Amino acid sequence: MEARGRDGGRAGTRILAEGELADGESRKFRLQCDGRELECFVVRWRGELHAYVNECRHVAMSLDWVENQFFTEDAELLLCPTHGALYAPDTGECVAGPPCGKSLFRVPLVQQGGDVVALCPDLPR
Repeated sequence: MEARGRDGGRAGTRILAEGELADGESRKFRLQCDGRELECFVVRWRGELHAYVNECRHVAMSLDWVENQFFTEDAELLLCPTHGALYAPDTGECVAGPPCGKSLFRVPLVQQGGDVVALCPDLPR
């Protein structure tokens, strides 16, 4: 489903209904952006939704080595199991591990009715 965002008309993709994810849950989704497909994920952490491109900032690998599992066991951080990088769920900032100081690429989210729509992120070329 294509939708228009609040930012002046960028097209977006419906990824879920507002109440669909519980705290500590996550889900992958795909976005078509500028002619390429991005694998992304959304998490609910402390009541808020946050979405990122599914790629560690240390080495371009997916963060979920087990399908749709991005959180540490205590659901406090996002984990890249390849080299142990840990990211803050609300900012995407690396707080431990090889890419410290870098952040995951955030995917903008907007609400439209009861749906959550993802917009294409601004990525470096």
